[in-house]
Amino acid sequence: MGGRSSEHDISLASGDSVIEALRDRYETVAVEIDREGRWALPAAVPPALEAGERDNRPLKTLPVPTESSVPVTLAGIDVVFPVLHGPFGEDGTVQGLLELAGVPYVGAGVLASALCMDKDVFKAVLRDRGIPVTQSVTLRDGDPVEHPFSYPVFVKPARLGSSVGISKVHDEAELSPALELAFHHDEKVLIEEFVDGVEVECGVLGNREPIASLPGQIVAHAEWYDFSAKYEEGGMELVVPPPISAEAVERVQRLAVEAFVAGECEGMARVDFFVRGNEVLVNELNTIPGFTSTSVYAKLFAASGISYPELLERLIELALERHERQRRYAY
Repeated sequence: MGGRSSEHDISLASGDSVIEALRDRYETVAVEIDREGRWALPAAVPPALEAGERDNRPLKTLPVPTESSVPVTLAGIDVVFPVLHGPFGEDGTVQGLLELAGVPYVGAGVLASALCMDKDVFKAVLRDRGIPVTQSVTLRDGDPVEHPFSYPVFVKPARLGSSVGISKVHDEAELSPALELAFHHDEKVLIEEFVDGVEVECGVLGNREPIASLPGQIVAHAEWYDFSAKYEEGGMELVVPPPISAEAVERVQRLAVEAFVAGECEGMARVDFFVRGNEVLVNELNTIPGFTSTSVYAKLFAASGISYPELLERLIELALERHERQRRYAY
């Protein structure tokens, strides 16, 4: 939990909720990563983990930037639950570290994490699979600023979350400062069409046979679904089911699973859509969505009959299942 990204505090809130829901059934250890990338453990470590070994197996360590007992402690765990949002946690970096250590972990693997973090490459993969996505053009720093869209448009960093660095641009005069803000966060930036439709999100859960939750409409109490609308009290409302046709609901659920599979995801994801009539467009996919009990992902599955504690149980089981499946292969 925590991490180096601008979503550090959101991650801590998500991590605290996960720990609270798990501690009655599991021995839990919070590994907190600070904004400088240092890994730290709380002072008290569960006795079962102090020895740094499990089932008499050899000690395993992780090459993390720390002088604490993190590597020894992680050697004794059964499964890691990454609740890291944004770069240096949701983008395959931590997942690669855990793969090197041979530690089971919840959620998407290295490829899926990196792919889905990059909105430009993710859309390219979905387009190749025939999955409809919102239109955008991609710029790198120094490229000529051109786009074919009518205003307004959205300008966003290609590899960031929680609406950080994103601007709604109403006319050409606002484009330059919006690009400057986005390039402050990433060397690759998207200019994206504005879709005048219903903003809908859908959760996905599973490994080889993923299921979709009921979708929900995001009603932002602001001009658009920005950072404050996402995280401030009363900033948004989730409407489940959304005010779209039954056919559109079914299509959202089907495309959520298709996008999940196309991105080679496992465990969990939240897929974000725009719906215009019966036209459904995928906008983004988050492999580690906000994870408090009141976050959209948890609410969508609660509305679908899967409570927050059960959701966490299923994710742990999926992590262990994938780890055992992958161990069968020769490398």
